[in-house]
Amino acid sequence: MNVPHVRPHAASGMALALGGAVFYGVNIAYVRMAADAGVTGALMVAWRVLLMAGLAALFAAALGGGLSAGLSVPRRERSAVLATGVSSAAVALCYITSVAFVPVTVAAVIFYTFPVLIVLATPFVEKRPLTPAMIGVVLVAFAGVVLVVGPALGGLDPFGTALAFGASVAAVWQFFAAARAPETSAVAKIFWVQLVMLPAAAASALALGGSLSPAIFTVAPLAVFMTIGLYVVAFVCHMAALTRIAPSAAGLAFCAEPLVAAISSAVLLDERVSALQYAGGALVIAAIVANVRLESRAAASEAAVETAR
Repeated sequence: MNVPHVRPHAASGMALALGGAVFYGVNIAYVRMAADAGVTGALMVAWRVLLMAGLAALFAAALGGGLSAGLSVPRRERSAVLATGVSSAAVALCYITSVAFVPVTVAAVIFYTFPVLIVLATPFVEKRPLTPAMIGVVLVAFAGVVLVVGPALGGLDPFGTALAFGASVAAVWQFFAAARAPETSAVAKIFWVQLVMLPAAAASALALGGSLSPAIFTVAPLAVFMTIGLYVVAFVCHMAALTRIAPSAAGLAFCAEPLVAAISSAVLLDERVSALQYAGGALVIAAIVANVRLESRAAASEAAVETAR
């Protein structure tokens, strides 16, 4: 029996999305370590943005063609790159701020409604039909996320809840916007997205911490280095994945992030993982496998149509 294969760019896109989810998930444990040492999330976001923009510029300059060519964005994709930057800033700042008002677990569950919203929005944004199989997969994935995170839903603060849901909506915008700039190189996209994010990140850090001092790197050097380093790798994978696969497929792949976060917290922070969380993890993995199979079938179908032509 012939097994359908994913096209090379689709296979690499799914691998990049899963890689991004893994690096984001491990990153959360180090964020907690840094926070326990007194480093605010907003301050780390500001330095992360600044360093990523600098690294992207250096990498572009090292490539053949010079800095200008390396950071160029086609005119027709500039609005999409701008939208990606604005939405990325909204995701980071809304999500970080929400945990000051509601428990982290609750904020995570609300935020991870974004894969569901992406799938529901796909027929309207991308004019792609919403199949019953895809609806089933996304519901299974979200159920798994809820079990993995295991929130305590009592006494929710309306403002914190609104911020977390705002981060979810911004993530939907981010995924669709980034997918609208397939011709812009990952380096250029990262540079301009970080540049757009910088003012909001710096303002938030000053408002919450009162300083942008590089002393952050001496307070908890390992935690801060790992937080920033893992995020850089995750964001690169994230942006590169969205040039290869549909936002709906990428969004479902990112459901693996809270599962990885739970595992990394257990390993690095000695937090316990319950049987219910293991069950949720199994649901997430099942949904991701089902999503890969759906993408494989779609790719094989497209390849058959192209061959027939």
